[in-house]
Amino acid sequence: MQKGLFYLLLILNSFGLFGQQTGTFTDNRDGKVYKTIKIGNQTWFTENLAYKANGGYWAFNKDSVNVPTYGYLYSWEAAKTASPAGWHLPSDAEWTTLTDYLGGAKVAGGKLKSKTDWPHDVSGNMAEESGFNALPGSALGYNGSSNFGELGVDAFFWSSTSAEGKYFWLRHLNESNVLFRDFDFPAAGYSVRCIKD
Repeated sequence: MQKGLFYLLLILNSFGLFGQQTGTFTDNRDGKVYKTIKIGNQTWFTENLAYKANGGYWAFNKDSVNVPTYGYLYSWEAAKTASPAGWHLPSDAEWTTLTDYLGGAKVAGGKLKSKTDWPHDVSGNMAEESGFNALPGSALGYNGSSNFGELGVDAFFWSSTSAEGKYFWLRHLNESNVLFRDFDFPAAGYSVRCIKD
């Protein structure tokens, strides 16, 4: 019986259903400590990057009180170089690997969300299932606008991958359980989630 239970736990762990490998990382550039989690074979920050890059970053609504919770919003140019050593801006393919591991785009959004701050509890028991802890930190300049979005409604995350030359791929969460694949101009301001090299 004990041997059977042991093998069952090994199987559950191989599918990410038993326990999670969590940790922390200290950014030696500013001393900020980030929580991390291993999802499948990838290790991600469980918080948005909050590093003051050399331009191209904004606190939501230009109010620094939002940074401890939501991090900064970055232009694509700033996002691609803002990650600390040993980490990087995820590629479109790396986002797809995460999406597939969590069961596909139709459910991955719900599994990536935190249990707090979202306006509708449509994720149900899926929220925080992955440990990614996505918060609705909104955006600056979605689709070429020069305005901030509405905090608490959406989350947008850059990828490092070009889409048709002048655009770049991103991932978008809203009140649904879907993880949307979209693209935008590099001047837009979106969140950054770092992935380990």
